[in-house]
Amino acid sequence: MSDYIVRATAAKGQIRAFAVTSKETVEAARRAHDLSPVMTAALGRLLSAGAMMGVMMKGDKDLLTIQIKGDGPAKGLTVTADSRGFVKGYAVNAQVMLPANENGKLDVGGAVGSGFISVIKDLGLKEPYVGQTVLQTGEIAEDLTYYFATSEQTPSAVGLGVLMNKDNTVRQAGGFILQLMPDTGEEIIDKLEEKITRIPSVTDMQESGMTPEKMLEEILGEFELEILDTAETGFRCECSKERVRRAISTLNIKDLDDMIEENEPIEVKCQFCNSAYHFSVDELKSS
Repeated sequence: MSDYIVRATAAKGQIRAFAVTSKETVEAARRAHDLSPVMTAALGRLLSAGAMMGVMMKGDKDLLTIQIKGDGPAKGLTVTADSRGFVKGYAVNAQVMLPANENGKLDVGGAVGSGFISVIKDLGLKEPYVGQTVLQTGEIAEDLTYYFATSEQTPSAVGLGVLMNKDNTVRQAGGFILQLMPDTGEEIIDKLEEKITRIPSVTDMQESGMTPEKMLEEILGEFELEILDTAETGFRCECSKERVRRAISTLNIKDLDDMIEENEPIEVKCQFCNSAYHFSVDELKSS
């Protein structure tokens, strides 16, 4: 498998950990939406996080959606993940162009701006679980760290990264999520916090050849790391012409009649993967 997620524990179950390599996933999103470099980095980080958060869910049909709404030129990002770790997503404004930030990196925070991050979990209950927090930096990893601590009361450390080639294709992409269990001892917490301040960035670790397993070994090797399993991930959308046709059939009669009266075929694009579906006038009449 090219892109995959690793699940692990450390410190005898006091820490749970996830790591992902997602280069092909992010490149698929870049191609589908013709994303600019900074928007590839922004959506790519959120896709990587979504994949890891997806496999945290238990039910086969559970779905998780992460939405970011900001006042920056990106306007917003949406990613949906299933419990197997497959993801899809889009940016409201795919073509944001910004100069590098003060560190010479792609300015994801500048593209996103100030706003909110929301996590919606559809667990098959009457109402989905919705958690929302204020964006801290717009850089996404720090915003999810804050979300986990405040909305889910789970102290966490989130690292995410996307590195681009000079031709604007994706060179590296991935991330990790570390979470402390409720009974974690203070000594473990202090030791882990100190360790996190010293680790390289996600893309630096990947550039040195580290797999997700090696990244977790780099961070948690001294905490008796135990790899539990791996899961394939990728950019996957379940849209189809039949699903789009069913969506068209839910339009009010006046809107549908207006389209038919124009006597022209229509094109409908999937927001998540940009696939285009065409419907003839006769197909509209039968909707």
